[in-house]
Amino acid sequence: MVAIDLFCGAGGLSLGLGAAGFSVVAAVEREPAFCETFSRSHRATKLLQADVQSINFKAYDGLDLLAGGPPCQPFSNGGLRRSNEDARDMTGEFVRAVREARPNAFLMENVPGLAATSRSEYFESLLCQLRALGYSAVWRVLNAAQYGIPQTRRRLFVVGLRKSSREFAFPAPTHGPGTPRAFVPSGRYLKRGKVLGDANDSIVVYAKRPDLRPNPYHGQLFNGGGRPVDLDAPCHTILASAGGNKTHFIDEDEEVPPYHKHLKCGGKPKKGVYSGGRRLTTLESALIQTFPASMKFYGSRSSQYTQIGNAVPPKLAEVMGKAIFEHMLATAD
Repeated sequence: MVAIDLFCGAGGLSLGLGAAGFSVVAAVEREPAFCETFSRSHRATKLLQADVQSINFKAYDGLDLLAGGPPCQPFSNGGLRRSNEDARDMTGEFVRAVREARPNAFLMENVPGLAATSRSEYFESLLCQLRALGYSAVWRVLNAAQYGIPQTRRRLFVVGLRKSSREFAFPAPTHGPGTPRAFVPSGRYLKRGKVLGDANDSIVVYAKRPDLRPNPYHGQLFNGGGRPVDLDAPCHTILASAGGNKTHFIDEDEEVPPYHKHLKCGGKPKKGVYSGGRRLTTLESALIQTFPASMKFYGSRSSQYTQIGNAVPPKLAEVMGKAIFEHMLATAD
């Protein structure tokens, strides 16, 4: 079965679909650094370095799967949340691609914010447009940690099937409570005292007004969006804005739990730099995203962090790809 990948970025979705059995014949991306990363690791895929708005997808009429993750900034809770008023909203282009290519199935990935109550009217309109094209579009928010990825990353997936006699069933969780397997801890890939890849020298600074939560690794004990990583549990979501103080860090001196206890007991916040905090490198971030260790990212360091944080974890893409692949085989004429 053949597939194309829109807004492909570094290629996390393509890697997973390939592992699931699809042949990704074409991909679309406009950012030069992203394109270099993708082209060097997907040599058998035709990369179209262009704005998706400039492409006529009728050339792919009747392919098996059209997949992609339109830019999520318009719907992210970490952004301005302007939905279709944001010029970066490309969900309409995804719908156009489905209309022109008429694939047997489609897979769209995005942030859970797309289906938030405040944007329910917009999201329902999107689903109606896809269903009007002859697809039984269904959706669900999945947590990557429940599928063996060492990261608590929640993402929304919309699956559409044409010429299918039964509704698509999302894959059941394989890890965590209620399953035979425990969550995969970040410590399987990250180690104290061992830096993988080029070190990130961004410092960790104590927050002036700490935001305490029951778990010492949650809340906001330090400035920025980067949080300490509990090596015995899945990592926090790897952010596309990482590189500086939004990069998660390893608590090399194991001082985070004692400091959390100190604050809970009424102690005063500390000031200045926490010298025991080591920011994750691009390689470590990529491993938490389940990219292969041999994968190379190109462009500036900031661009590399963005490519990694933007990506669909390849192993999660494989889980979804296999579910779609098997459904299509089971319902084939």
